[in-house]
Amino acid sequence: MAADNYKKTDILMVRLRYTIPNSFTAMSLLLGVGSIVTSQLGDLELAAWMIIWCGLLDVLDGLAARLLKATSDFGAEFDSMADLVSFGVAPGMLILQAGIRFSGFELFSGAFWVLAVSVGVFVLCGAMRLARFNIMTEHPVHGWFTGIPITVAGGGLLSSAVILMIRYPEIAHAMPLHAYLPVAMFVLALGMVSTIRFPKAVKRDGYFINGFTAFTIITTYYCGITRSYPEYLFFMGLFILVAGIIAGRISIIREREG
Repeated sequence: MAADNYKKTDILMVRLRYTIPNSFTAMSLLLGVGSIVTSQLGDLELAAWMIIWCGLLDVLDGLAARLLKATSDFGAEFDSMADLVSFGVAPGMLILQAGIRFSGFELFSGAFWVLAVSVGVFVLCGAMRLARFNIMTEHPVHGWFTGIPITVAGGGLLSSAVILMIRYPEIAHAMPLHAYLPVAMFVLALGMVSTIRFPKAVKRDGYFINGFTAFTIITTYYCGITRSYPEYLFFMGLFILVAGIIAGRISIIREREG
């Protein structure tokens, strides 16, 4: 009888261990759906912040899975599905609504269809990137992604860019967003499906890079929770995008030389 109780307790603990990271994933997925609905209702700033909150939950998801040793095939597939909604579809809908509001083009005009196609390409490439990531987990390059992560493209840059458009409308209306937004979506889409090597947020040799990673995570959480300093989020995201691409290229060159 005691053995059965211990067995039931062990099963319960195992289920609880896997439930914690999957719960973060579920919350991220639901927030992504909420962002889509909110953007369609016209509250673009709240929709953008919801995408940023999805990014915070995504970090907690991965951290909990590693600390609890609760990684699984189901968790990996579930996380990819949530990422596609939260960092692919939700930012795409957000950018489409922002383009309509700030670019001044009419619905179903030529500029509208160009932006709509770019959004579709962005979501499609995000799905392909996530599918490739799940396949390549069997042969990972330690510490590196292949292609720009969808969390960086959709979660970091696009959402914070929309918040800046809302907070600085005079600048947004003065810019040719009907051209800038589709170009940005196409470039990010190609970056996701490319073979660019991009660094993961893992512990590395050197206090500076580890300290910078910790500082970035902490400040991002502060900005996200308090809904403040979107300027920092945007420019930090842009810096990480450029610096990550350069770092990946340098690592490849060093491998070839070594």
